[in-house]
Amino acid sequence: MDSRTQPLGVDWIHGSPSAKHNTDPDIQVHAYDGDTYILRQNMAVDYEAPFLFLLFGEDRALLLDTGATASAAFFPLRRVVDELIEARLRADPASARRGCPLLVLHTHAHGDHVAGDAQFADRPDTTVVGADLPTAWAYFGFDADAERIAEVDLGGRVVQCLATPGHHAAAVTFYDRSTGLLFTGDTVYPGRLYVEDWPAFGRTVDRLIAFAAAHPVSHVLGCHIEMTREPGVDYPILTSYQPDEPPLEMTVGQLHDLRRAIEEVGDRTGRHAFADFVICREENG
Repeated sequence: MDSRTQPLGVDWIHGSPSAKHNTDPDIQVHAYDGDTYILRQNMAVDYEAPFLFLLFGEDRALLLDTGATASAAFFPLRRVVDELIEARLRADPASARRGCPLLVLHTHAHGDHVAGDAQFADRPDTTVVGADLPTAWAYFGFDADAERIAEVDLGGRVVQCLATPGHHAAAVTFYDRSTGLLFTGDTVYPGRLYVEDWPAFGRTVDRLIAFAAAHPVSHVLGCHIEMTREPGVDYPILTSYQPDEPPLEMTVGQLHDLRRAIEEVGDRTGRHAFADFVICREENG
């Protein structure tokens, strides 16, 4: 097995029976490698407990999403990101001389992925690109060509960006060439896949499968865990204690499972449970 495709093996913070007595950090930080960090928000702060991702290149850093809570007192995202950047600069004199500008992008515009944007509004050397459709699409060039693959160069590290609507009209999937990580936001993850545009969602899954066939994908990383380890069983909405979570990372094989599930759902709206995810198709989707 390629070492990059081995399970992450992370014990993610997953809430506690009493949010009042929760002792987890506000943000858990996992170093995937020296240049890639996976962050998870504490469930006691917000039950969504989204995952965020910080990637370092030679010239700048990229933060994907800003979490579900605006308040820096309850969700100190900027402080945590600053600490990670400062540690990197201390460890690398060349980087310290160049500095490390920060780019903030989003997987989509739902509130649990953009709430922390304001924490970075006055941060020096920082660009926050809005997650709304006009702003994001113009930045990536998707307004002119939704089928193009945009590229963000961090300096010796290129992240490819694909328009992947279905869950949300402005959804974007990111692919990191250096690690093979495919960041799918709320489009694909071990949980409830809410679909607002059913035809677009099917096209997106087809596009991801085709992309994965042409690029080495180590892990598919979405932004939530909502399933239990029992196939087809998810935690109830608003749950803030999930002691039996499956891994965050998914596989290309599960993308194919999702494609088959889409075919099985067909024209039926509503909730449809499968082993590793639940499709929730909106009535007008």
